[in-house]
Amino acid sequence: MSLKYNTCKNCESDFKSGFDFCPHCGMKDKEDLTLGILFYNTLNNYLLWDSKFFKSFIPLMTKPGFLPNQFIGGKRLSFLHPAQLYLFITFVFFFLFSFQMNKVEQDLNEGFKAESNNVLNQIQTKDVDSVKREEMRTALIKNKTLTRMSDKAIDSIVSQKDIKSNNSVSFGYNTQEIDALLAANASNDTIYKAMGMADNPGWFDKMLYPQMLKFHKDRKAGSIWISMINATPIALFILLPIFALFLKLFYWKKGRYAYHLVFSFYFFAFIFMVFSILLITNLIIDVPSWVNLLITLSVFIYFVIAVKHFYNQRWRYSILKSGVISFVFLAILVPIAFVVLAFVSFLFY
Repeated sequence: MSLKYNTCKNCESDFKSGFDFCPHCGMKDKEDLTLGILFYNTLNNYLLWDSKFFKSFIPLMTKPGFLPNQFIGGKRLSFLHPAQLYLFITFVFFFLFSFQMNKVEQDLNEGFKAESNNVLNQIQTKDVDSVKREEMRTALIKNKTLTRMSDKAIDSIVSQKDIKSNNSVSFGYNTQEIDALLAANASNDTIYKAMGMADNPGWFDKMLYPQMLKFHKDRKAGSIWISMINATPIALFILLPIFALFLKLFYWKKGRYAYHLVFSFYFFAFIFMVFSILLITNLIIDVPSWVNLLITLSVFIYFVIAVKHFYNQRWRYSILKSGVISFVFLAILVPIAFVVLAFVSFLFY
């Protein structure tokens, strides 16, 4: 009697038909995809205690440098892949962070609009002194050929109440003049010139000034902030390999660049896990500022210990190199990345 074989749908290996599970990969022979099975597989892959995530989570938080050493040493199936662990934890972090950022966006926008409304109220309640009135008249007359405003229209605008000069919101141009041109329904080209655009602007100015005008009209500082937060994962994907490059420069003989990249994935995963826990805690209680400072210090201590264990170097060298790497990364690279991120977010919000 000939033996019958089945082919595994997962690994496509042949096995005897009497088996309920594939002996090669463990896939069940006959299993219909139901909602319950889909939910169970999700839990089993990420949330159950016997999953690779929890097998990786505990040593990640309690044994600095252990996971990258295990991965480099060849133990790559017992724990979650470093890139996969990093992506999963950052997803959780930004999911939690989004709840707080929604409130921040609302508070910023409301505060900015309140200040703007306060300025508009000043327009209606405060008389324009002769100097301010003359400045506005000069600005409108200067753009008279573009706005096609009559002298009567200019006199009507100038005779209105003006904005006080102590407006704390600075755009790098005369906001009073722009508000006057907007009130006069001036064209965008006219307003751009009043903002400082050159007669023959380049492609960058053509991108910048419309955004400046848009921001001036919308008064949504919170929207730019949220755009920055949404773009942060992209910045991190750039900063993480740069961080690994720094490790490579300081530990040139300690392995290939990929080794340092593995260490960076696990270390950044630890950082985001710590702050994810902190976000969850903040939802329950108000965490004092000294606790946040202590946590920041603990991250640096974790980094020093991880470097010591991973690169197998003396403590004094580990502390010195960790301090230099942290300082250069936090004091130079991160601020530069933040400025670039803010500018890009402003251009595309």
